[in-house]
Amino acid sequence: MADEKEPRPVIPKGEPYIKTDVINPTFMMQYDACTRCGECDKWCPVLDAKDGDRKYSPMDKISRFRTFMGQSYGLKAKIFGPKRLDEDDIQDFADAFFHCSTCGVCASVCPAGINTVDMYEATRQQLVMRDNGPYGKTVMFPKLIGEYRNPYLKDQKQRLDWIPDDVEIAEEADVAYFAGCTAGFNQQVLGVCTARVLNHLNVPFIYLGEEETCCSSAIIRTGQPHKGDIPYINAKHNVEALEARGVKKVMFACAGCYRVATIDWPKQLGRKPNFEVVHVADLLADLIQQGKIEWKKSFDNKIITYHDPCHLGRHCGVYETPRIVLDNLPGLKFVEMDRIKELQRCCGAGGGVKAGISDLALDIASERIRDAQAINADILSSCCPFCRRNIGDGRDNVYDQQGSTNFDLRDNPENAMQVEDMIVLVAELMGLSTKIKSQEEEDKKAGVEAAAPKHLKDL
Repeated sequence: MADEKEPRPVIPKGEPYIKTDVINPTFMMQYDACTRCGECDKWCPVLDAKDGDRKYSPMDKISRFRTFMGQSYGLKAKIFGPKRLDEDDIQDFADAFFHCSTCGVCASVCPAGINTVDMYEATRQQLVMRDNGPYGKTVMFPKLIGEYRNPYLKDQKQRLDWIPDDVEIAEEADVAYFAGCTAGFNQQVLGVCTARVLNHLNVPFIYLGEEETCCSSAIIRTGQPHKGDIPYINAKHNVEALEARGVKKVMFACAGCYRVATIDWPKQLGRKPNFEVVHVADLLADLIQQGKIEWKKSFDNKIITYHDPCHLGRHCGVYETPRIVLDNLPGLKFVEMDRIKELQRCCGAGGGVKAGISDLALDIASERIRDAQAINADILSSCCPFCRRNIGDGRDNVYDQQGSTNFDLRDNPENAMQVEDMIVLVAELMGLSTKIKSQEEEDKKAGVEAAAPKHLKDL
């Protein structure tokens, strides 16, 4: 007698094992369009960090998913019914699929013009909908952002806590500053410096404060926008709140928030907001070219290089204005790394990788530090709080300084490279304080007077 086995579930004809609820026909055609040329594999930062393991190859991921689709929707599936897929195979594929920062370099080099970023995000969502994702801690994003309106477990009333006494926020203005959660809660130096720079340049701005909610980028990037419909709810809330204030421009210093406002808000709402989306680098570059910025401080003949944030560069096409700003900072020589602009190496934090697969994020960031080391950079700058954080961690890893919470370590003579956001460097060279509110309050209690940074000199 043959061994008795568990009966395999019968999948009725027309009931494929993987659905295509959010994978539209265009994405299906793009999966089919892959020519298996392997160009994407040459540039993928994840495959590089994984020492060429084919499981993480962009080309092989596309091939594996195309096979799943063929078994569910191909000619044989139409005639004989969808083929049962092995759940372990699907989960193995999903694990590899979430090992991706959705940086988009594969799309930049694809001869077939495949839009891998949108295609991957839709596929991630489809996998999440069948419980094959998301990965690691990113599963908490919808709950955190849905309940707290930010991913940091902060009360909305605390959105005003970063604003120091010297910063002036207008009641009415043509410009709004959208600080975002990270600058408002976690890396407050970015919010403080942006606000002080705008004040110094006589650019009046409003700030939504408690009304501002998370842009929800983290939920979209990790394939979870359907959970509570949070990205749509927050997009509608933020856009309507800004439109109600009558602003003409909304200023961003965070690449992730800028990407959401430029690409995702119009998608979520089915319309463009009634205001212009502007990155602070665009404003600064324009004023520099008009000769309207006066520098008060200078570096002492240092080499600076620029890392293009994926969300600002490849996703939105902002490449030149940050370079104009950095190239005009006094006392600095601007030198490019080998991989820049469309071919830039991702910092490794995006797509939920920093939160979900931190070791992979660290490995990719460490490679970016080595790119900067190759040109003897003293300063590596970017325009993104997540690049700042993750590349800072990569720098600490390369220089064996794990555990540091000071991203730039600028006063440490043993450190050969500083990692700092463009807006902080601009504020310093304008002679503005870069101390956050809590630091200033501590200094005041201790009777400490503000001192000029040791690494700068007067002009």
